[in-house]
Amino acid sequence: MNVTISPSTVNGTIQTPTSKSSMQRACAAALLVKGKSVIKNPGFSNDDKAAMDVIQKLGAKIEVDSSQLTVDSMGVNPSRPEINTGESGLGVRMFTPIAALSEKEILISGHGSLMERPMNFFDEILPKLGVKIESNNGKLPMKIQGPLKPATIEIDGSLSSQFLTGLLMAFSAANAKDVSIKVNNLKSRPYVDLTLAVMKEFGMKVPQNKNYEAFYFDSLPVNGQPSTVNYTVEGDWSGGAFLLVAAGIAGDVTVNGLQNTSTQADKKIIDALLDAGADVTVNEDSIHIKKNKLEAFSFDATDCPDLFPPLVALAANCKGITKIRGLRRLKHKESDRGVTLKEEFDKLSTAIDLNDDEMLVHGNGGIFVKNHTMNSHNDHRIAMAVAVACLNADFDVEIRNAEAVNKSYPDFYQHLQKLGVNVTLPNKQTVHE
Repeated sequence: MNVTISPSTVNGTIQTPTSKSSMQRACAAALLVKGKSVIKNPGFSNDDKAAMDVIQKLGAKIEVDSSQLTVDSMGVNPSRPEINTGESGLGVRMFTPIAALSEKEILISGHGSLMERPMNFFDEILPKLGVKIESNNGKLPMKIQGPLKPATIEIDGSLSSQFLTGLLMAFSAANAKDVSIKVNNLKSRPYVDLTLAVMKEFGMKVPQNKNYEAFYFDSLPVNGQPSTVNYTVEGDWSGGAFLLVAAGIAGDVTVNGLQNTSTQADKKIIDALLDAGADVTVNEDSIHIKKNKLEAFSFDATDCPDLFPPLVALAANCKGITKIRGLRRLKHKESDRGVTLKEEFDKLSTAIDLNDDEMLVHGNGGIFVKNHTMNSHNDHRIAMAVAVACLNADFDVEIRNAEAVNKSYPDFYQHLQKLGVNVTLPNKQTVHE
């Protein structure tokens, strides 16, 4: 599907989308906690739908409507010999150790770019926990067979914290005692905080966090779990970041549903907007952003690599050279995002230099279109970055494969329209099904 974005100003109030990071973790916890869980404000992105499908195939029963998801579970008891995590990196990295709690052989697969993302971690670690594994040379599909037996292990945390998230949940569900998961060079620490917070809310056994270098499960029994768990999914700072940047570039917007107390890493977008010179007001459950004169800024995105696309959209509309650190984190996303951002923003007269772990964005204070045809590369965040950046362009642009936003933010284009953006869809086609 192709979408055309015309230069526009944005004004109004909008509700941020549901956090898929929070939603997927809640689905996993609801599977692992025996009894009923009620998840309020559920998400329905492609990644969220994949998580709901996975927990059903691993034994949970679900009822879903627009306002809540009810999960009944007796723990991991697979009803099918295969799970498919769609195109979700968190999904496959979190649910693989969880599926390994079963003694049944399970085939784990996905689709799209996920099939090319490295999963060597599991080849190395799962056998140390008594799990048989057969991968496709360190990639999907994988066959595993447990049951996983918690033991003290040491892992590399530099590629992604998502592997750790799955192990923490699996260890807890297996009633780990007097064992540690030792972690070297852990990245994206705020996402581990989110995992531990979700585990606590669901009444799971939560390990002691020893300065993010080790997570120790003691021998004490778990306090009694509630008969019904009630959990409300947070608003999404990752998707909300694009709305906030849109306001900083092109208008005056209040975004509701973003909690300043959230553990989500991407709330650091506020720091970037402030450093760039946007007018920012932070409230308890909403953020107000107003366009102002924008200047280049410096930002470390090592712990929040998903912010690179909205940061580049912002930097392209600033005057001067913006420096963003953490570039190495981008290679194994839905696309090689550093390279993809460089390629697409060159079409917008914005030069990007890729230097080891640092990206330099040469902002022109606006967008000057050289090539009207942009490509999402089937990457949801690239599609959103281009759309937002071009609000301040001198001509319309067309985004190809624009439906990529369904992965995380199905209502993205409708929300832009609600804020006053001229978004042209082919034949009045809906953006998501």
